[in-house]
Amino acid sequence: MPEAPITHRGYVTPAECDHMGHLNVAHFVKKFDQSTWNMFADLGLNRQYLEDAGIVLAAVEQTFTYKRELMPGDVVTIRTEVLELAGKKIRFRHEMVESVSGESAAVAMNLALCVDAKTRKTRPFPDEVIAGARARLPEAAE
Repeated sequence: MPEAPITHRGYVTPAECDHMGHLNVAHFVKKFDQSTWNMFADLGLNRQYLEDAGIVLAAVEQTFTYKRELMPGDVVTIRTEVLELAGKKIRFRHEMVESVSGESAAVAMNLALCVDAKTRKTRPFPDEVIAGARARLPEAAE
């Protein structure tokens, strides 16, 4: 199976670190959030599309597993794998690695829902979004 697409590259700044000298949890989450929006854009769910389609995306579940510290100057890469996109939900997995060693630093598992922007009720993803995402699903590589 091919590697998941890169959705973020960056580095750890001293300002992102806490009093223990390592990347603070809030900044792990921020980097994962940036990856989420890059992944959505790759699926065609950019700001303009969302406005035109009258939909918004709602995060409903996130689980984080922290595996190693990241220190100022560490370079990180995040890859994002879409696990499921069907009906009104999308499940995806981010993995952040320290780019020099290749060691996994953290994993985020996510569930988001498609929501009608006016009624604020869940609705199915547009057919073209689901069709476009099929190539990114793990079974597409088999």
